[in-house]
Amino acid sequence: MSAHSTPVPSASRPSGPLRGAVRVPGDKSMSHRALIFGLLSVGETRVTGLLEGDDVLATAAVARALGADVVRTGQGAWTVRGVGVGGLVSPTETLDFGNAGTGSRLMMGVVAGHPVTATFDGDASLRKRPMRRIIDPLLKMGARVVSEAEGGRCPLTLEGARETVPVVYETPVASAQIKSAVLLAGLNAPGKTTVIEREASRDHTERMLRHFGATVEVEPYGEHGRKITLTGQPELTGSDIAIPADPSSAAFPLVAALIVPGSEITLEGVMMNPLRTGLFTTLRDMGADIDVVSQTSEGGEDVATLRVRAGALKGVDVPAERAPSMIDEYPVLAVAAAFAEGETRMRGLSELRVKESDRLAAIADGLTAAGVANRIEGDDLIVTGGAGRVRGGGVAATHLDHRIAMSFLVLGLAAREGMNIDDAAMIATSFPAFTPLMRSLGADIAMDGG
Repeated sequence: MSAHSTPVPSASRPSGPLRGAVRVPGDKSMSHRALIFGLLSVGETRVTGLLEGDDVLATAAVARALGADVVRTGQGAWTVRGVGVGGLVSPTETLDFGNAGTGSRLMMGVVAGHPVTATFDGDASLRKRPMRRIIDPLLKMGARVVSEAEGGRCPLTLEGARETVPVVYETPVASAQIKSAVLLAGLNAPGKTTVIEREASRDHTERMLRHFGATVEVEPYGEHGRKITLTGQPELTGSDIAIPADPSSAAFPLVAALIVPGSEITLEGVMMNPLRTGLFTTLRDMGADIDVVSQTSEGGEDVATLRVRAGALKGVDVPAERAPSMIDEYPVLAVAAAFAEGETRMRGLSELRVKESDRLAAIADGLTAAGVANRIEGDDLIVTGGAGRVRGGGVAATHLDHRIAMSFLVLGLAAREGMNIDDAAMIATSFPAFTPLMRSLGADIAMDGG
């Protein structure tokens, strides 16, 4: 079911200084959620700044299949006329999520809380990703798995609860996807649904629940955790929502500007949610020159314009508790670490083993192909930097993983011999304009290995 059956090799070459001001696409996490909450609301939701990548477009199609009227009205502008909590219709066809792990897992929560049956499927990469830890709490809430592929994977048919049961659930790992699936199922449960997490994960779901009219209480739990309590069966009301620029996408031009000598770029409208800015914190620890030029608020989130200048970086020890706030940024952090002076140790990366690929192994293999010394110890990745000197020149295997693909193209912009990747097709899942945007700053990136 992969939309990307034909690989598109790509290469990047040593570039002159990167210059210019750009705005990266809308935040992927918020884009998925805006469509999902539009579906579950009564009335019209108007979304601006929506990320129009393949993953989010798959979620839009699924929202339609579950009963919403979803219409694109302009560039990044969409309206969703929802069915309200409790109003889903049973889809007539399989729900195809392509590569969208977030979309599929959050929608499992939505379906689990409603008396409908749906089959979830996606591309070859999504079919490899484990769904069992999402499904386990949903079974406690009254949902039932009708069928599933080996190991609790897609294709998976889920029968939602006839009467959804509220639960108190402690997540086994810090995962916004598990938390969100439980809360979304809890929307159609009477009483209160509570999720406890020992390490705080992204809180976009809680913020957006409030934005659409739900009652959500958040309390500290332990040293780093949170206890989130949702009052079930609210009437969510269609709302306007502006999606800020995605910090995970901003990470690529940002790191490129840090490692390509002489660069200075401006990144506009970047979301600065404290549970998403672990990369910025880490890069500053490494000595990165990142200035906040201006700050505002969009869609209930803090937003900033950032100025980034190239400069020397030094290796650091990245604590495990920072992982939830930068889980998608480790591939490009590893690239920054390759150009730093000394050793960078990234601790507690077990979660990377269950991303679009075994992202931990893919990062290590790509670094090795680029001539960068690295090793994995348990769940830690240790990168020995070249103090600005990286050979490059190899071919990084992307394993259908958009973040691996973009990270190694960034590496090639400052490596002596550039860098090649085996496939750039899946970059469209999260950042369709990646290549033209990077070229507009002066990056030398070519498709088809040219």
